[in-house]
Amino acid sequence: MNNLNSVLLEGNLVRDPEKVLVGSNGSVMGKFSLAVNRYFKKANAESVEEVMYIGVQVWGGLAEGCLNYLKKGRGVRVVGRLRQERWEDKDGGNREKIIVVAEHVEFKPESKGKAVELCEEAEDEPFLDEEIAF
Repeated sequence: MNNLNSVLLEGNLVRDPEKVLVGSNGSVMGKFSLAVNRYFKKANAESVEEVMYIGVQVWGGLAEGCLNYLKKGRGVRVVGRLRQERWEDKDGGNREKIIVVAEHVEFKPESKGKAVELCEEAEDEPFLDEEIAF
């Protein structure tokens, strides 16, 4: 029996989704990075905003829909599972990262504003180029 591995995230795309053809049969995989915000107050009542950038990956028909309709800044809700990827870097060091493999994606209504600004700032994050995402 499998242990529970389920995640629900809501955030905004950092950039347009990327299409990747995988394997000899050309399976379609889509990937993108999701900015997920958390707001809280410290003990001294100071407001804090914390942003996480999460790689998301989708496959098949779900990937095609996301590639056709999602754009940078668009809000989504993703339901899926976590997957750990491991590899050896060019210097021989062991590397790893956690990504979300999406099983369901809900598109939020399109809007402009702070979400787009956050995504523009996030483009400078160096690790986003390494992420395999939806």
